[in-house]
Amino acid sequence: MTPLMITLLVAAGIFLLIAIGFLNHMAESRKLEKARVKVELNDRLRRCGEITETFPGQLMSPALKLLLTRLELNVNQRLLNMDKTNSKFRARVTELTALVSQGESIPINNPPGPIQTEAKAKDVRFLLEALHGQITRAAQDGFLPATEAKHWIREVRHILVLLHIEFFNNLGQHALQQEQPGQARLAFERGVQYLRKQPEPAVYNEQLIFMEKLLARANSMVLTNIKPTEEDVNELTQGLKDVEADADWKKKAIYD
Repeated sequence: MTPLMITLLVAAGIFLLIAIGFLNHMAESRKLEKARVKVELNDRLRRCGEITETFPGQLMSPALKLLLTRLELNVNQRLLNMDKTNSKFRARVTELTALVSQGESIPINNPPGPIQTEAKAKDVRFLLEALHGQITRAAQDGFLPATEAKHWIREVRHILVLLHIEFFNNLGQHALQQEQPGQARLAFERGVQYLRKQPEPAVYNEQLIFMEKLLARANSMVLTNIKPTEEDVNELTQGLKDVEADADWKKKAIYD
């Protein structure tokens, strides 16, 4: 064997080792990427399920229920494509496909969940945040067309406003029932201010007029029956301020 042949064999061996190492690296990278995507999809599936199951019934429309079902179906289909023998995913895909085929006649089983406390309002805002994330990611993946995604982002913003209208109204009505017109006035006043701050206040003109009437009623009761005291500015005040601060943050996130 000539020196040239030996050199060529050594070079070929080195090249072969490099090629094997490169292929192993590529295979390992694909395996890691697949595992990463699977974890991400399972997290999205969990979030979809949480929104679908816990969203208050009074805020859940047939169109929103259909969207959530479509998003969940898309994730289940992708997971099934990664694990074609998984009977759980296959059964869920069949179930969700049947629901999607019903269109906006899809059944809504979410019970009403009155927004009566700051904690409840925050819980629903977190669900809206998660929904916003699901819509954004579905658009990035190409599952939702850009126009449809923009429509639903606007709808999330609208639901957020409805959430706060209900919260301020319930808080004020509860205070009136407890014969605390000062606290009721505070709640209704915050509601009026919140609606007036909306980018398109005319959309909520009817709700604003209603809230202003409630505010006038509470204010009349305060002026007639009691003198305002420092007790009116209590834990309720702080709670309302916290709600508005969170709402401003959420609006910024949704508008962006």
